[in-house]
This record gives sequence, C-alpha cells and structure tokens, in this order.
Amino acid sequence: MNCYLCVVCGFFYDEAAGRPEDGIPPGTRWADVPEDWRCPECSVGKADFVISEV
Repeated sequence: MNCYLCVVCGFFYDEAAGRPEDGIPPGTRWADVPEDWRCPECSVGKADFVISEV
C-alpha cells in the first residue's frame, strides 16, 4: 500500500488506513478514492497529491 502527500499542506493519505471519517474504508487504493474527494486540511483535489516514499 502507498501513501500520498498533499503538495499544498502536507496532509498524508495512507491507503492502508483509508479515511473512514470521509467514508473511505481502510485498504482503499488511491485510484479508488472518489474523484471529488478533497483534502481534509486545505480542500484541494486529488490532482494536488503525489505518491510519497514514507
């Protein structure tokens, strides 16, 4: 599983953890996160996230 970093604010999306508070269960791959999902910290879209080597 991978992690994705918001290049605007530094928020991490961890595929293993998901984002249950946003209705995204643990194990949800980045490709399966809805296209209209927004960063919970700064509200940018998925296009502003990059894969992280963390």
